[in-house]
Amino acid sequence: MTPITGLDLTGFTEREPGVWTDERGLVLSVHFFPLVPDLPASLEEPDRLRFGLAQGAAGAGGGLIEAVLGAMDGVPAVRQLIKVPRPTGHGQVFLGSWTVPKAGCSTVLKAQAAEGATTGMREAMVMAQVGPADYFRPHPYAPGLGGGLPYHVGDHEQWDAQFPDHPLTLVRAALNRITPTVTLDDRFKILPPFGTPAAPTASAAEPRPEKRGWFGRRRNQG
Repeated sequence: MTPITGLDLTGFTEREPGVWTDERGLVLSVHFFPLVPDLPASLEEPDRLRFGLAQGAAGAGGGLIEAVLGAMDGVPAVRQLIKVPRPTGHGQVFLGSWTVPKAGCSTVLKAQAAEGATTGMREAMVMAQVGPADYFRPHPYAPGLGGGLPYHVGDHEQWDAQFPDHPLTLVRAALNRITPTVTLDDRFKILPPFGTPAAPTASAAEPRPEKRGWFGRRRNQG
């Protein structure tokens, strides 16, 4: 139950309300959080925002691959790509999300996929092409950042075409395809933006997901 009223779910099968999977193991989900967003800065402070997001990902044992400012259905948003260690076994899980923050709530579109039995092939092949000295680099948003998973060029989008079945490629491609098809509830779109001096008080315009049922399941199945 989110303010997302439509999105193209071609190739996905619903597993539970708001969660879908495809045949390659990609998981797509939509979320609504009726709380002040926990972003480290507003979208009007991109450098501070990216620095805080990089710190947060590293502090949780993962790594921020990129954070890009943009929009969903014309509403300002931030896209993150994050990698985290798999909870069990070897390899990594790649998470991609668009967060649309408002003063007192947010909605999120998320895609994720995990490495399978074969891990590290993309990293090894990219390192062989660029050389070890140019492979690992300081984090562009937080030079000197320690902890978490290392930042390296193997995660850059330029390599996706060489590794079409890699989970990072799948996550990035899914967000690129689906994001332009997303529509948001007009009541959510007009809420005060995140970063305003004071959070809005409860009113008839403020979302109450338990009563309103934002997600109307209007979607294009292709």
